[in-house]
Amino acid sequence: MADATLPAAPARRRRIASPMLRRILRDRLALAAAILLGLICIAAILAPWLAPFDPYNTTRRPFVPPRWSEGSLPQYWLGTDGQGRDMLSRLLYGTRLTLVMGLASVIVGGGIGALFGLLSAYYRRIDPYVMRFADILLSFPAILLGLALAAVVGPGLTAIVIALSIATIPDVARITRSAAIVVMGQDYMEAGRAVGLSDRTLIWRYLALNCLSSVFVFLTLRFGQIILIGAALSFLGLGVRPPEAELGMMASLGRDALFFAPHIAMLPSLMIVMIVLCANVLGDALRDLLDPRLRNT
Repeated sequence: MADATLPAAPARRRRIASPMLRRILRDRLALAAAILLGLICIAAILAPWLAPFDPYNTTRRPFVPPRWSEGSLPQYWLGTDGQGRDMLSRLLYGTRLTLVMGLASVIVGGGIGALFGLLSAYYRRIDPYVMRFADILLSFPAILLGLALAAVVGPGLTAIVIALSIATIPDVARITRSAAIVVMGQDYMEAGRAVGLSDRTLIWRYLALNCLSSVFVFLTLRFGQIILIGAALSFLGLGVRPPEAELGMMASLGRDALFFAPHIAMLPSLMIVMIVLCANVLGDALRDLLDPRLRNT
């Protein structure tokens, strides 16, 4: 049956697009965070072309401090680590791997959690079982899951992504379910059932689209948490193995040289702080933009 008889779901995106853009441009902190995070992502993507040296090539000059000019010697702008590898090159490659880890975990865990939340809200008979399953997952901390998976499949990026994805599922499922229950009470959902639309159409075309903004904002905030937890797991030795570069592992390798070569641990730690801070600022700004109580202010 054609959808023409169905009252259209609230299409507020076009009406609020211009006010949202103006509000973003007025929020200098959010704009600065977006620009900085964008530059970090671009630098990470272009790491093979921006890195001045091979990040895995060791030299005979370990623990070189950051400096801008060394005369006729190679310029290690951010110094070298304990094996004499260029810190700037490793920082670019490590940032790329950290961002991939966080993005993959958010996409996988967020997608599965959102699906559970939508189905739980639409099919109320399975709601108690889905929510109890989410409660079970919430009882396992991400670090504990990482330790268990590392014992089974071995340390590596795969184990961290699986652990972080599983830890993301219950929170996203709860957020999606809460938003979907509100949408289920709207008139256009009842009208869709009345005109005979299939469950698939109602779930994906109307229910999911109207919950997308809430889920997106939560995942933006969750991204910063994922980066922190993933870095902590790598710091404990559960992430990628040397000589691969990852920010948490790089900070861990600099522990022994913290007093005489602090740049080895501080540089990747500062990069983690910048990524998490930018993600949190953007998440807060998006939450304020999409809050109906603040939209008209």
